[in-house]
Amino acid sequence: MPLSMQSQSDDEQYVLVASLDNARNLSNILKAIAFKDHALFTATPNGLKVTVEDSKCLQANAFIQAEIFQEFTIKEDLVGLQINLTVLLDCLSIFGGSTVPGGMSTALRLCYRGYGYPLTLFLEEGGVVTVCKINTQEPEEAIDFEFCSSNVTNKVILLSESLKEAFSELDMTSEVLQITMSPKQPYFRLSTFGNAGSAHYDYPKDSDMMELFHCTTKQINKYKMSLLKPSTKALALSSKVSVRTDSRGVLSLQYLVRNDDGQICFVDYYCCPDEEVDDDE
Repeated sequence: MPLSMQSQSDDEQYVLVASLDNARNLSNILKAIAFKDHALFTATPNGLKVTVEDSKCLQANAFIQAEIFQEFTIKEDLVGLQINLTVLLDCLSIFGGSTVPGGMSTALRLCYRGYGYPLTLFLEEGGVVTVCKINTQEPEEAIDFEFCSSNVTNKVILLSESLKEAFSELDMTSEVLQITMSPKQPYFRLSTFGNAGSAHYDYPKDSDMMELFHCTTKQINKYKMSLLKPSTKALALSSKVSVRTDSRGVLSLQYLVRNDDGQICFVDYYCCPDEEVDDDE
């Protein structure tokens, strides 16, 4: 790969070096969480986690495992930085990010020297190399939603197709999406309350669209539609989605996304329930 022609002495200054033969494998998954400008990047020997948050009620995480990169070298246990995600996505598509099957792909080498330094991208396509330097900021502490599997009360795994279908049939003018999960009927129900009245979309627990149904207790929670809308980007890319709620009603949506090379990445969304459940409406 031409980008590896950089001398080894260059590499010694970097605390993080990650290379991809196809930059789209990174840009596609980042687009699934790009609903705010700033993103927190956390690199560990396991790979890269990119976090975007909105008003302490919503958090999205994209996980790109180390194995997905052709090269992934990290010299510290944890490297954290914050950058402008919009700028990064613009840089990654500098060659147009062609989507033609069998078309030329853009190779990427991502290098970071450490605190205070910019994130440097070397992008190469057809022998042309472009270097982008993106300013980094002090990483802010990500919100801990304290979502742990031991506290999960209900979980279903659906084929993404069926969730897309549900969203197309529900009324997206609704301010909230109500999710009902129950060991008894209606099992798993999505409800909206929009301009055209209320609408429900039910899944039987033995539906072909449902890969797993595990509900221990009946829960009805409402979530602001404005907070859930960003996750439809991840839904569009994914093949499966795991929907979990914990005892507080915090919602976890985990999307399984395959990249151009068939490798699996995950995108997680955490969303707090809407406090104002008003039964008088």
